[in-house]
Amino acid sequence: MKSIIIMAIMGMFTLNAYTQNQIKMKKVNFNSEGAKLVGNLYYPTNYKEGTTYPAIIVSGSWTTVKEQMAGLYAQHFAEQGFITLAFDFRNFGESEGEPRFYESPQLKKVDIKNAVTYLSGLKEVETSKIGAFGVCAGAMYTLMAAAEDDRIHTVVTAASWLHDEEAVKLFYGGEEGVNEKINAAKAAKKKYAQDGSVAYIPTISTTDETAAMYGPYDYYLNPERGAIKEWSADQFAVMSWEDWLTTNPMPSAEKINCPILMIHSDGAVLPNYTKKFFNAIRTEDKRLHWMDTELESPYHQFNFYDQDAEIKETIKEAVAWFNQKL
Repeated sequence: MKSIIIMAIMGMFTLNAYTQNQIKMKKVNFNSEGAKLVGNLYYPTNYKEGTTYPAIIVSGSWTTVKEQMAGLYAQHFAEQGFITLAFDFRNFGESEGEPRFYESPQLKKVDIKNAVTYLSGLKEVETSKIGAFGVCAGAMYTLMAAAEDDRIHTVVTAASWLHDEEAVKLFYGGEEGVNEKINAAKAAKKKYAQDGSVAYIPTISTTDETAAMYGPYDYYLNPERGAIKEWSADQFAVMSWEDWLTTNPMPSAEKINCPILMIHSDGAVLPNYTKKFFNAIRTEDKRLHWMDTELESPYHQFNFYDQDAEIKETIKEAVAWFNQKL
């Protein structure tokens, strides 16, 4: 395990290093069901006022904020000629929403659709050329949104987290563990409705088995990677478990009509589920790009968040796809 962590640290590509590049960015906000969401809007390096550009909405993993992997990918895409938006979903980061740190895939799906509405109203965005990119759970939210919103003209995913009721048992203690978490979530929701109090557990821990993520996952533990000050390592709303564990994105595949590129590997999380989802997509305009890795599943997953080799390959494939499909 120690060697895996060392490999994960080597060759890291940090957001702080990347922001040294001269990319125009401005903080923006938009409405999602009454909540003000805050985002960073990035402009292409060759941006000229009065010209319209294709745009990409970028979403990161569960519990994350715009300054983590979403912002890193958004900046890379902006360098390649796109207007990009990385934003904090409701209940997280600078965005409004209560309770705080409440993870709900269904709500995040709606937030993405409202991000499309926001971009569609910008004079610098070519509304017929809005795409979306999601990494890890961000892929799940994005695919669910694309299944319902034909204003999303193409989607690219990287290291997609896609689960069903059987898959969650593999990560969360089998059927008994899943049921315990769902029951705890129901109790937490009832308590919140009664007095407004929110039950929290750690988001990440190597010692507390009740944490949302329990294990030596360097990205979330390392301040030089994902453990940044804007993100909470110690607050995951217990009520999130019901929403997370009962969401099944798999039926969305049959409802997607736009072109889809899915990037994954055997070392990323639940590789067979990405293949299963891909095969169920009805449109023939789809492609599966499989990366080589010697890392065991799920440890290659975290390389897609900030490691140089995975970022470069993902950006290369995604940009070629977006240029062709948008």
